[in-house]
Amino acid sequence: MSQVQQQLLDPEEIAIPDIEHLEIEDGRPVDNFQSEKQQRLLVEPLYSARVLTPPFIAAANVGLFYSRKLDPVVPDAFVSLNVQMPTDWSQKQNRSYFMWEFGKAPEVAIEVVSNRKGKELSSKKDDYARVGIAYYAVFDPLRQIQEAEQMNGALLRVYALTVGKYVELSEPFWLETVGLGLILWSGTFEDQPGIWLRWCDRQGLVIPTGAESSDVERQRADSERQRATRLAERLREMGVDPDTI
Repeated sequence: MSQVQQQLLDPEEIAIPDIEHLEIEDGRPVDNFQSEKQQRLLVEPLYSARVLTPPFIAAANVGLFYSRKLDPVVPDAFVSLNVQMPTDWSQKQNRSYFMWEFGKAPEVAIEVVSNRKGKELSSKKDDYARVGIAYYAVFDPLRQIQEAEQMNGALLRVYALTVGKYVELSEPFWLETVGLGLILWSGTFEDQPGIWLRWCDRQGLVIPTGAESSDVERQRADSERQRATRLAERLREMGVDPDTI
């Protein structure tokens, strides 16, 4: 845990944190369709493609509590390496990301802009820097904060924490300590065309979803069957029974 994180967690929290007064789930639907799909696209491939070494946690719209005296931050998606997902979700301390339970901040926090009120490049960015998030990304797919918060025509801005402050990265957006990159991808996800934020490898190839991987495997199997069928037909034309080979 960094010095900044230790300062945020007071001695009482480190010893026996009392979280009964904390509201960890409000039950209110707050996202639009685009944000909801985008959140899943940032989480599911990390589990189905197995590109990260377990254990890790990737989650969407889950509270990140760094102090029992302050409100949590709630990134649209985050990734935390070398931590184990709790199994007993009946316990309150296992249902949100309490930094004093996991002993560290997540490596990545991502905000997907859905309106002009989020302050993703001002107060939220300051909050994530104070918590100690190594990489912070802001994706503005609906161009909501182009002028208000200096996106300046960019749909994606990515920052790396350096000496307690965020420094903007230039493309390609490679997150060195995570071993993954972020890239804008134009395509169709769940029958919805658009520009999406996706994880990628060092060569810029997107990390596939489980459905995409299944489609590739199905296409490969179909190609193999077609090749075998053509070979069998060719052998029969030559007077050879393929079943005897």
